[in-house]
Amino acid sequence: MNEAHDLGGQHGHGRVVAEKNEPVFHEPWEGRVHALMNLARRAGLFNLDEMRRTIEQMPPAEYLRASYFERWLDALERLIAEKGGEPIKPSSSPTTRPPLDAHFKVGDQVRTRNANPRHHTRLARYARGKSGVVELIHGPYPLPDVRAYGKALTWQPVYTVRFRAQELWGGEGDPHDSVSIDLWEEYLE
Repeated sequence: MNEAHDLGGQHGHGRVVAEKNEPVFHEPWEGRVHALMNLARRAGLFNLDEMRRTIEQMPPAEYLRASYFERWLDALERLIAEKGGEPIKPSSSPTTRPPLDAHFKVGDQVRTRNANPRHHTRLARYARGKSGVVELIHGPYPLPDVRAYGKALTWQPVYTVRFRAQELWGGEGDPHDSVSIDLWEEYLE
């Protein structure tokens, strides 16, 4: 997603302010939305990637104005309407994990694809077209880009890739800092 929904690494949104002794929920309704979302997911109404995809469909101005749990509530209402209250068919739920067939190995230098999909993806915009080193290999796990639309599962290895901060943010990145990101194989060249 390339719109306001992918804010990571962007400038102009101000500092992240950590609220001292911040409560988990600021209002009682937020806790209820959290509980309803978890119940709906556990009941098989939708999966986490479908939830993220639905949040990303909010109009950008509305998304930026909304609080975290207002986004969840919007997604919950739209997913219930979209699904008509019907659970996900068992064939689209994860069952047994296939064997890991990793193309890359720990220590490999990799580069992320510089793709600009119009659909849900877990490849953050700030990490597209960037080079890093594979630190760990996990999985395989279902590709969220496909799972977000309730399609048949596409299992892929997930790699923890370490990027130097200067690779991600140029001269503004501290030369001593790095960021590790979990990336599905499809996101790597």
